[in-house]
Amino acid sequence: MLKDPKATGPQSCEDCPIRHRAVCARCETDELEKLEDIKYYRTFEAGQTVIWAGDPMDFVGSVVSGIATLTQTMEDGRRQMVGLLLPSDFVGRPGRDGAAYDVVATTDLVMCCFRKKPFEKMMMETPHIAQRLLEMTLDELDAAREWMLILGRKTAREKIASLLSIIARRDATLQLAGMRGPLVFDLPLTREAMSDYLGLTLETVSRQMSALKRDGVIELEGKRHVTIPDLPRLLEEAGDDADGGMMA
Repeated sequence: MLKDPKATGPQSCEDCPIRHRAVCARCETDELEKLEDIKYYRTFEAGQTVIWAGDPMDFVGSVVSGIATLTQTMEDGRRQMVGLLLPSDFVGRPGRDGAAYDVVATTDLVMCCFRKKPFEKMMMETPHIAQRLLEMTLDELDAAREWMLILGRKTAREKIASLLSIIARRDATLQLAGMRGPLVFDLPLTREAMSDYLGLTLETVSRQMSALKRDGVIELEGKRHVTIPDLPRLLEEAGDDADGGMMA
């Protein structure tokens, strides 16, 4: 069941954990007050659909906590996961009436939503909101291109290492933590979700996670609590340049 939109979630923009990365990152106090007037929170349980592709979408917003998937369904019923929505990622398209993809909560999810029409009006009146949204859109395009490489050219081990590095770097930026020293986070995806997203079998995902643990690339406590002792080592396993830029 969809929980009360006023359920648990940060109630002040100033206290928001994604404030420094979200579409409102550059807003001044008076602009945040305007956003407060048009926003509301929605919470979803793991497995719940946020919106179906093609349905009218009267809101846009940001993921505050949790993770969701973007999925496309073909006419014959086949489904493909085409993207992940991590904390601070933007959901919805100003100027478009319907949703382009199915959005499904993979974990318990909290979203900060804005009523679409007032948000579109505010974009016109506040250029740096539109500028920030453009930057986020371009970051998303870069991420999609990187994911094409991961799916098309990388080995199973490199795919797993790439996904772990993406999640680790995003978590570090949200926590305002540096990239030096161990990175610790809770993996927001089950092995089944990882296999679906990476185009691998469940057995392959489990085998490669165990191999990375055995080789000291990662440390695991249970199935979800991950420690990365040395990020450059993980990036090498992913086939990436350890000196490259941070994933947005």
